[in-house]
Amino acid sequence: MRMTEPGDASQLLAAEAACLGRAVPKRVREFAAGRVCARRALRRFGIEDFALIVGADREPLWPAGYVGSITHTDGVCAAVVADAARFLGLGIDVEQQGAVGPHLWPSICAPVEVVWLEGSPERAVDLATVIFAAKEAFYKAQFPLMRERLHFHDVAIRIPDRDADAGQFTVEPLRPLKVADRVPLPLAGRYRLGQGFVYAGMAISTPCRREKS
Repeated sequence: MRMTEPGDASQLLAAEAACLGRAVPKRVREFAAGRVCARRALRRFGIEDFALIVGADREPLWPAGYVGSITHTDGVCAAVVADAARFLGLGIDVEQQGAVGPHLWPSICAPVEVVWLEGSPERAVDLATVIFAAKEAFYKAQFPLMRERLHFHDVAIRIPDRDADAGQFTVEPLRPLKVADRVPLPLAGRYRLGQGFVYAGMAISTPCRREKS
Protein backbone atom coordinates (compact mmCIF):
# COMPACT_ATOMS: atom_id res chain seq x y z
CA MET A 1 0.00 0.00 0.00
CA ARG A 2 1.43 3.39 -1.04
CA MET A 3 0.41 6.99 -0.46
CA THR A 4 1.89 10.38 -1.34
CA GLU A 5 -0.33 12.68 0.71
CA PRO A 6 0.94 13.96 4.08
CA GLY A 7 0.04 12.03 7.20
CA ASP A 8 -2.71 13.36 9.46
CA ALA A 9 -2.29 12.87 13.21
CA SER A 10 -6.07 12.91 13.65
CA GLN A 11 -6.20 9.52 11.89
CA LEU A 12 -4.09 7.82 14.55
CA LEU A 13 -5.73 5.55 17.07
CA ALA A 14 -5.23 6.53 20.70
CA ALA A 15 -2.70 3.79 21.42
CA GLU A 16 -0.70 4.79 18.35
CA ALA A 17 -0.70 8.48 19.24
CA ALA A 18 0.61 7.57 22.68
CA CYS A 19 3.74 6.12 21.06
CA LEU A 20 4.79 9.52 19.72
CA GLY A 21 5.65 11.24 22.98
CA ARG A 22 7.10 14.67 22.13
CA ALA A 23 7.85 13.90 18.50
CA VAL A 24 8.40 16.85 16.17
CA PRO A 25 5.65 17.62 13.62
CA LYS A 26 7.55 16.02 10.72
CA ARG A 27 7.91 12.77 12.65
CA VAL A 28 4.21 12.87 13.59
CA ARG A 29 3.19 13.24 9.93
CA GLU A 30 5.48 10.38 8.85
CA PHE A 31 4.27 8.13 11.65
CA ALA A 32 0.63 8.88 10.85
CA ALA A 33 1.13 8.23 7.14
CA GLY A 34 2.76 4.90 7.91
CA ARG A 35 -0.11 3.83 10.16
CA VAL A 36 -2.70 4.82 7.56
CA CYS A 37 -0.88 2.77 4.91
CA ALA A 38 -0.59 -0.18 7.27
CA ARG A 39 -4.25 -0.01 8.21
CA ARG A 40 -5.24 -0.05 4.53
CA ALA A 41 -3.03 -3.08 3.97
CA LEU A 42 -4.46 -4.90 7.00
CA ARG A 43 -7.97 -4.20 5.78
CA ARG A 44 -7.32 -6.55 2.87
CA PHE A 45 -7.02 -9.33 5.43
CA GLY A 46 -10.25 -8.31 7.14
CA ILE A 47 -8.48 -6.60 10.04
CA GLU A 48 -10.06 -3.28 11.01
CA ASP A 49 -8.91 -0.61 13.46
CA PHE A 50 -5.87 -2.47 14.73
CA ALA A 51 -3.61 -0.18 16.78
CA LEU A 52 -0.13 -0.63 15.33
CA ILE A 53 2.05 0.37 18.28
CA VAL A 54 5.83 0.15 18.50
CA GLY A 55 8.05 -2.40 20.22
CA ALA A 56 11.05 -1.89 22.44
CA ASP A 57 13.22 -1.19 19.39
CA ARG A 58 10.65 1.09 17.74
CA GLU A 59 9.56 -1.63 15.32
CA PRO A 60 5.87 -1.92 14.36
CA LEU A 61 4.03 -4.65 16.29
CA TRP A 62 1.78 -6.40 13.77
CA PRO A 63 -1.28 -8.51 14.62
CA ALA A 64 -0.58 -12.11 15.63
CA GLY A 65 -0.18 -14.24 12.52
CA TYR A 66 1.01 -11.42 10.28
CA VAL A 67 4.30 -9.81 9.29
CA GLY A 68 4.82 -6.45 7.68
CA SER A 69 7.00 -3.43 7.07
CA ILE A 70 6.60 0.34 6.79
CA THR A 71 8.78 2.91 5.06
CA HIS A 72 8.63 6.62 4.33
CA THR A 73 10.67 9.48 2.98
CA ASP A 74 9.76 13.01 1.90
CA GLY A 75 6.92 12.65 -0.59
CA VAL A 76 5.95 9.00 -0.25
CA CYS A 77 5.02 6.36 2.33
CA ALA A 78 4.35 2.63 1.89
CA ALA A 79 3.43 -0.45 3.92
CA VAL A 80 3.22 -4.17 3.17
CA VAL A 81 1.58 -6.98 5.15
CA ALA A 82 1.54 -10.76 4.64
CA ASP A 83 0.41 -13.95 6.32
CA ALA A 84 3.10 -15.24 8.69
CA ALA A 85 2.34 -18.77 7.51
CA ARG A 86 3.80 -17.78 4.13
CA PHE A 87 6.57 -15.40 5.14
CA LEU A 88 8.91 -15.17 8.11
CA GLY A 89 9.66 -11.52 7.49
CA LEU A 90 9.08 -8.58 5.16
CA GLY A 91 11.18 -5.50 4.63
CA ILE A 92 10.67 -2.45 2.41
CA ASP A 93 12.49 0.84 2.08
CA VAL A 94 12.07 3.96 -0.05
CA GLU A 95 14.65 6.70 -0.48
CA GLN A 96 14.89 9.80 -2.60
CA GLN A 97 16.82 9.04 -5.76
CA GLY A 98 20.44 10.16 -5.52
CA ALA A 99 20.32 10.56 -1.75
CA VAL A 100 23.53 8.61 -1.05
CA GLY A 101 26.46 10.69 -2.27
CA PRO A 102 30.13 9.64 -2.19
CA HIS A 103 30.68 11.25 1.22
CA LEU A 104 28.34 8.59 2.70
CA TRP A 105 29.82 5.55 1.00
CA PRO A 106 32.46 4.72 3.64
CA SER A 107 29.80 4.44 6.36
CA ILE A 108 27.19 2.60 4.25
CA CYS A 109 29.13 0.50 1.75
CA ALA A 110 31.57 -2.35 2.27
CA PRO A 111 34.92 -1.92 0.44
CA VAL A 112 33.83 -4.37 -2.29
CA GLU A 113 30.73 -2.24 -2.89
CA VAL A 114 32.75 0.98 -3.13
CA VAL A 115 35.01 -0.58 -5.76
CA TRP A 116 31.93 -1.71 -7.69
CA LEU A 117 30.38 1.78 -7.53
CA GLU A 118 33.57 3.38 -8.78
CA GLY A 119 33.31 1.20 -11.89
CA SER A 120 30.15 3.04 -12.96
CA PRO A 121 30.68 6.71 -12.08
CA GLU A 122 27.73 8.02 -14.12
CA ARG A 123 25.27 5.90 -12.11
CA ALA A 124 27.19 5.53 -8.88
CA VAL A 125 25.02 7.79 -6.72
CA ASP A 126 21.80 6.08 -7.79
CA LEU A 127 23.34 2.64 -7.33
CA ALA A 128 24.63 3.61 -3.88
CA THR A 129 21.08 4.61 -2.98
CA VAL A 130 19.88 1.19 -4.15
CA ILE A 131 22.50 -0.44 -1.92
CA PHE A 132 21.36 1.62 1.06
CA ALA A 133 17.67 0.87 0.46
CA ALA A 134 18.37 -2.84 -0.07
CA LYS A 135 20.27 -3.07 3.22
CA GLU A 136 17.49 -1.27 5.05
CA ALA A 137 14.90 -3.65 3.56
CA PHE A 138 16.98 -6.67 4.60
CA TYR A 139 17.50 -5.36 8.13
CA LYS A 140 13.76 -4.73 8.54
CA ALA A 141 12.90 -8.21 7.25
CA GLN A 142 15.27 -10.08 9.55
CA PHE A 143 15.08 -8.04 12.75
CA PRO A 144 11.63 -9.08 14.07
CA LEU A 145 12.55 -12.68 13.29
CA MET A 146 16.03 -12.85 14.86
CA ARG A 147 16.30 -9.65 16.97
CA GLU A 148 19.84 -9.21 15.66
CA ARG A 149 21.19 -5.69 15.29
CA LEU A 150 23.19 -5.35 12.09
CA HIS A 151 25.57 -2.75 10.73
CA PHE A 152 25.93 -1.64 7.12
CA HIS A 153 29.26 -3.44 6.76
CA ASP A 154 27.81 -6.80 7.86
CA VAL A 155 26.44 -7.54 4.39
CA ALA A 156 27.18 -6.68 0.77
CA ILE A 157 24.57 -6.05 -1.91
CA ARG A 158 25.11 -7.60 -5.32
CA ILE A 159 23.26 -6.10 -8.30
CA PRO A 160 23.65 -8.14 -11.50
CA ASP A 161 22.88 -5.33 -13.96
CA ARG A 162 24.22 -1.93 -13.02
CA ASP A 163 22.40 -0.31 -15.97
CA ALA A 164 18.91 -1.54 -15.06
CA ASP A 165 16.40 0.73 -13.32
CA ALA A 166 14.65 -2.31 -11.84
CA GLY A 167 15.69 -5.82 -11.01
CA GLN A 168 16.93 -8.22 -8.37
CA PHE A 169 19.59 -7.75 -5.72
CA THR A 170 21.27 -10.33 -3.52
CA VAL A 171 22.28 -9.88 0.12
CA GLU A 172 25.54 -11.65 0.87
CA PRO A 173 26.75 -11.85 4.49
CA LEU A 174 30.23 -10.62 5.35
CA ARG A 175 30.08 -12.27 8.77
CA PRO A 176 27.95 -15.03 10.33
CA LEU A 177 24.32 -13.91 10.69
CA LYS A 178 21.66 -15.38 12.95
CA VAL A 179 19.10 -15.43 10.14
CA ALA A 180 21.16 -18.19 8.51
CA ASP A 181 19.88 -20.50 11.28
CA ARG A 182 16.36 -20.14 9.85
CA VAL A 183 16.79 -19.80 6.07
CA PRO A 184 19.52 -20.47 3.51
CA LEU A 185 21.70 -17.53 2.52
CA PRO A 186 22.18 -15.50 0.38
CA LEU A 187 18.73 -13.88 0.21
CA ALA A 188 17.33 -11.99 -2.75
CA GLY A 189 15.12 -8.94 -3.06
CA ARG A 190 13.86 -6.51 -5.70
CA TYR A 191 14.53 -2.84 -6.39
CA ARG A 192 13.16 -0.12 -8.65
CA LEU A 193 14.11 3.45 -9.51
CA GLY A 194 11.47 5.82 -10.79
CA GLN A 195 9.81 9.21 -10.41
CA GLY A 196 12.57 10.44 -8.15
CA PHE A 197 12.54 7.54 -5.70
CA VAL A 198 14.38 4.27 -5.07
CA TYR A 199 12.32 1.35 -3.77
CA ALA A 200 13.68 -1.90 -2.35
CA GLY A 201 11.87 -4.87 -0.89
CA MET A 202 12.58 -8.31 0.50
CA ALA A 203 10.37 -11.21 1.59
CA ILE A 204 11.85 -14.02 3.67
CA SER A 205 9.75 -17.04 2.76
CA THR A 206 9.10 -19.91 5.14
CA PRO A 207 11.60 -22.74 4.52
CA CYS A 208 8.96 -25.06 3.03
CA ARG A 209 8.00 -22.43 0.46
CA ARG A 210 11.62 -21.84 -0.49
CA GLU A 211 12.07 -25.56 -1.12
CA LYS A 212 9.04 -25.63 -3.44
CA SER A 213 10.06 -22.57 -5.44
